[in-house]
Amino acid sequence: MYNFALAFFACGVAFVIGEVVSTLTKAWIPSVFVTAAVMLVGYWTIFPTTIVTDAALVPFGSTIGMYLILVHMGTVISIKQLIEQWKVVVICLAGLAGMCALSLLICPLLMDRTLVIAGLPPLTGGIVAATTMMDAANAAGLETAAVFAIVMYCMQGFAGYPLTSICLQLEGKKMLKEFRSGSVHAAGGVAGKVDEVNGKLVTEEAPKKKLLPPLSSKWNTTAVMLLKMGLVAWLATQFGNLTGLSGAIWALVFGVIATYIGFLDENILNKNVSYGIIMFALMMYIFDGLKDCSPEMLASIILPMVELIIIGVAGMVVLCFIFAKILRMPFLLGLATALTALYGFPPNAIITENVCTALSETPEEKDYLMSKMFPAMIVGGFTTVTITSVIIAGAFAKML
Repeated sequence: MYNFALAFFACGVAFVIGEVVSTLTKAWIPSVFVTAAVMLVGYWTIFPTTIVTDAALVPFGSTIGMYLILVHMGTVISIKQLIEQWKVVVICLAGLAGMCALSLLICPLLMDRTLVIAGLPPLTGGIVAATTMMDAANAAGLETAAVFAIVMYCMQGFAGYPLTSICLQLEGKKMLKEFRSGSVHAAGGVAGKVDEVNGKLVTEEAPKKKLLPPLSSKWNTTAVMLLKMGLVAWLATQFGNLTGLSGAIWALVFGVIATYIGFLDENILNKNVSYGIIMFALMMYIFDGLKDCSPEMLASIILPMVELIIIGVAGMVVLCFIFAKILRMPFLLGLATALTALYGFPPNAIITENVCTALSETPEEKDYLMSKMFPAMIVGGFTTVTITSVIIAGAFAKML
């Protein structure tokens, strides 16, 4: 009875359970954590260790799937937003630098150095960083480090969610006190709406003319869009071989450039309705790395994981505080934007809106809070998860 279709179905069940729990708890319990738990228990009980491979999701998710996602990420980055929110970009970079510096200084004294190297990039970002470190650890024969990278990716949100909520609530109360006193005025609310999939702020501005004219809808089919993405991904692999810098980084960079000149459509994988299946394959490839995790191995890495999260976040807090003073930016808001490294989008959007709704008593107050917090939190997610964590993972992968 067991075949590729049943394996695919079982993977889908685990994935959907994670999504349902996350939706019911408004993302306070991360979907990746729930799905990972289901897969792990499955491996310990009824799932064959080859279930993801049997479902034909490997090697697709680990090769072209990952590169297509990276190119796609380049098509949703708003350079204009990054420029306008330059203080947020700087403080996020400072926070990640503090996280890496303090962790590399202290954590090797408490745990195996390979765990620190494998766990830090996922702590600074998302799925691509986790995939990169898992592959690098497996290539180096470091099975425990590979599992550590996955578990870190699945668990980091539990530290990020409450800390972010506290920071935004405290800062929001200060902002509302000033707003209610009349010392500040609303700036007209949030400029634009948020893309519900990628967290990109969509404004009402007329699209700017690009170097390459757009294809007509008649010719710009799903196959054509995937064809162009494949070319960009191939160029990234070649530049990776030539420069020694991870091809994953080049995929992100070339995705941005190709979108800027008009070769690729913005938000391309959602435009051609391919995002969901590719992300599903990539996520299941990640969870495939849990097949070698025994209960004993999991127990042995829990303490190092907690230590790395605490020390890493402490380093982030220190440098965020220093740079917030230098840039004359509210410290708590700056720290909240840097903490997006622990979860990314969409939790950053959900937490921000929930806090603004809870604190405000009128629609005008909510608009004011959203105008101050929401763009910064979205750009924070771009800076940490989408951009910097990929670069950090590329560098750390060589250290293993």
